[in-house]
Amino acid sequence: MSKRLREIELSSELVYEGVFLKLRRDQARMPDGAQRTREYIMHPGAAAMVPLFDDGRVLVERQFRYPLREVFLEFPAGKLDPGETPLQTAQRELVEETGYRAAQWALVTRIHPAIGFADEALDIFLCRGLTHVGRALDQDEFLDLEVVTLGWLVDELRAGRVSDVKTQIAVFWLEKFVSGQWPWPEFQPA
Repeated sequence: MSKRLREIELSSELVYEGVFLKLRRDQARMPDGAQRTREYIMHPGAAAMVPLFDDGRVLVERQFRYPLREVFLEFPAGKLDPGETPLQTAQRELVEETGYRAAQWALVTRIHPAIGFADEALDIFLCRGLTHVGRALDQDEFLDLEVVTLGWLVDELRAGRVSDVKTQIAVFWLEKFVSGQWPWPEFQPA
């Protein structure tokens, strides 16, 4: 990291602590020596997964997202529980939200969806060898599942009907793998 761009924390205050998010307000020294206030959300991290069927189709979900008061088309995902690795979270969330268990997993990438105001890291996985075992939705989860082709999903994205950032990024990666432009990541057994 370039030291000339670094901001140094001088003090930090916990402004709010909710069920899983925290809001902090820090005082920081800027590269030019000035002092500024920085506010940001602390997030425990998350994992998303692209469930791949043997015929090439993928599993997506539609879910109402309260902050935007809208239903979104997205790949399954969930926040890390204490003590979980991102892979463990992905495996747990896949069963809970979709009712499928995957035999093989591959890490695609880690993203930081909101670098200007949150410390969230989200790992995106591919999973295949799907077996239906039954859903176990959380009490406050309501979502619909759809099995779609990658082509349909790309068309939806290009038409502006997929605005969820993790899903957009996962679609772009998957399109590169399927087209042969990028090599597939190495899958590991669950």
